[in-house]
Amino acid sequence: MTKFAEIEAKVQAGERLSFDDGVYLYSPEVDLNELGVLANMVRERINGNYAYYNINTHLNPTNVCIYRCIFCAFRSDLKDPRGYVMSDEQILERGREAMENGCTEMHIVGGLHHQRKFDWYLNIVRILHDAYPRLHLKAWTGVEINWFQHLTGWSIEKILTELREAGLGSLPGGGAEIFHPDVRDIICEHKADAENWLDIHRTAHRLGLRSNCTMLYGHIEKPEHRIDHLVRLRALQDETGGFQTFIPLAFHPDNTKMADIKKPSSLMDLRTMAISRLMLDNIPHMKAYWIMLGIGTAQTALAYGADDIDGTVRHELIYHDAGAETPEALSVEDIRNLIVEAGREPVERDTLYHRVVRDGTRWETSEPVAVGV
Repeated sequence: MTKFAEIEAKVQAGERLSFDDGVYLYSPEVDLNELGVLANMVRERINGNYAYYNINTHLNPTNVCIYRCIFCAFRSDLKDPRGYVMSDEQILERGREAMENGCTEMHIVGGLHHQRKFDWYLNIVRILHDAYPRLHLKAWTGVEINWFQHLTGWSIEKILTELREAGLGSLPGGGAEIFHPDVRDIICEHKADAENWLDIHRTAHRLGLRSNCTMLYGHIEKPEHRIDHLVRLRALQDETGGFQTFIPLAFHPDNTKMADIKKPSSLMDLRTMAISRLMLDNIPHMKAYWIMLGIGTAQTALAYGADDIDGTVRHELIYHDAGAETPEALSVEDIRNLIVEAGREPVERDTLYHRVVRDGTRWETSEPVAVGV
């Protein structure tokens, strides 16, 4: 029996793949289409024919950042003409716009501004929640939470409790990048390390906050670094069950300090999606983030393990600054058409995967759509 046949038998039997299995699946001898068939088997076992989307908007309150991650095109120095800090009025205007456009979620991440105290970040959550209580606030990555620890000297639990009481709904998955120190120490030196990031999400899950998780691939990392990353996420999910969605993030090199690196191909995007679906057997959802993958690849990924295509994504800056050529937003009609063209059934969800039912401008949520994990 070939190595691939052994892996195929494991997948069919619902058995967990090993680290070595994952590394092998990145080898050129593994046919991408055969890999996609396996990933699709797992995807349909967990999520049937559903493909999820949401109506959301992004808020990046500042791009001024104390860190100088070499993969980032978004950050700015304090005195750089590109640098900005949004006022409370601008932030509330973004919330008003979100509600008027039917958004159920606001995704909030940004720079780590060394002249802003934790209260500023906390206040962003508070004023938005007070003004627009139905808007789910998915805010602050593990790296930002780690920075808040530095600013306050507080425990992770105290910081997350303060944020939750102010209106925080869940945590995004950013800042994970690549966990392995051989890579992390090069691309984002001084930033929260793997154990910090994982412990922040562990604590969030213990407090009842759900979160997402990510992996930034296609730069200087190797297959073994990617699989190490996935195995660490899988282990934490075994422990807490708090991750809802994994998002593989394709590196965009433009305007970064790694601009000499060619961005990953669509074939690598699909392979990484498929391998992620097979390795992360305990995380219910895989997102094909169309902003980074491109619309065509994201649509194709719905047959390679992905069951979620993200959403309308108004006002996304971070990946467009790094050269993403995708539109700044998609309409609901566009998203639903992409899903239907891919042969899937579109389901609008909120952040916590409750089905959203709309009647004109009004919307309500129903019970979560059942998944197989």
